[in-house]
This record gives sequence, structure tokens and C-alpha cells, in this order.
Amino acid sequence: MKYYAIIVGGGSGKRMQNPVAKQFLLLGNQPVLMHTLSAFHHSNFKPELILVLHPDLHQQWDDLCTQYNFDIPHLLVRGGEQRFHSVRNGLMAIKGDGIIAIHDAVRPLVSQKLITRTFEEAEENGNAVCCIKPSDSVRRLKGDQSKIINRDELVLVQTPQTFEISQLRKAYQQSYRAKFTDDASVVEKAGFKINLIEGERNNLKITFPEDLELAHFLLR
Repeated sequence: MKYYAIIVGGGSGKRMQNPVAKQFLLLGNQPVLMHTLSAFHHSNFKPELILVLHPDLHQQWDDLCTQYNFDIPHLLVRGGEQRFHSVRNGLMAIKGDGIIAIHDAVRPLVSQKLITRTFEEAEENGNAVCCIKPSDSVRRLKGDQSKIINRDELVLVQTPQTFEISQLRKAYQQSYRAKFTDDASVVEKAGFKINLIEGERNNLKITFPEDLELAHFLLR
């Protein structure tokens, strides 16, 4: 069995209030993205790494790799208009069968334990999508009205989301839809049951400035 990881890094720095793309911001002694790639490279399954970035960011990434002597092997692929298209571009770079983990570039604190569990579960059950239970109360907004929702019926979905390649290939033959917010939604629409596994609180997605501050704290 062959193992792969598609790392998707198409985000900008807008919500971070920073002109630098989020995945290139410094976390500890190197950019966020390097932590993410290192986590997968050093995991038990040692997947082949495919990095998907917007074409405008390729040269900057190459320069950063040189600057930080980053030599972990990976294939750099052009990102698409939406995340859906970026993942599909990464998938097209893989010719054989196997298991693929798809992960957000800006989740640099993913543990090797969680990576291993998603590969193991996907190999056994076809796919594995990690998630956590919300700890806060949740309300649904509609206009100027709100209604409480039972949080015990909700989960917050994370990455990695890991699949048999055959499932992904079938799923990504579909046309893009706005409701495809992650890979699980694409695969589910193609008719596959999604298997949820427990994620990790520390597997945070760096979206806002306070997220990067928390990541610095957790990294120490």
C-alpha cells in the first residue's frame, strides 16, 4: 500500500491582517507550512508529500525553502480557483492506488498520533475524518432571530481527512458546488459513508492573529 498527503495552502493573509500568506508566517523558528510538512514527513506512514499552492506563491515558497534550508521532499502543484480545484489538481498528480490524507497547510500542530490514526482507519474503513465536539453553546442565526441547537448533535470538522484513492477519484469527477466546503462533503455527495474519528483540540487552524499566538504557546 502506498501513502500520500496532499497539503492544501491556498489561503491569504487577509483575516490575519497581514500581507503575508498565512502558511508563510513565522511560527517558532520557521514558517507555519514547514511545521505542517514536517509532521507528515516524520509520521509512521511517511507519506509522499504533495503541496498545492497558488501559482503566485511558488517562487516565494522556493525562496523560503532556500532561506531555511528546508529539504523535506515534496511535489509542488498549482492551486486552483477553489479548494475543491486545488485538491483535484493534487489528486491528478498521483497515478497509482493507495491512501491519501488531505490536510490544511495552516494546521501545523497536527500530531503524528492523529496522522497515524487517520491512515489506519481509512485503510480499514475506506475513509477517516477527524472532528471534535464543540465546547460552547451553539445557536443558529436566521435574520434577526436565533435558536439554540443541541451541541451534542454537532461536531467541528478538522483535517486530516483521509481516503482510499478510489473514493477520491470518483468523488472529484463531480462538478464543483458551493456546498463542497471540505473533502468529506465531496466524498459524501459521491455516495460514500463518512467515518468520523476523534480529533485533537491542539490541531487548530491558524485563521486569525490570536490563533498564531496560541500556536506559539502550544509549540513551546
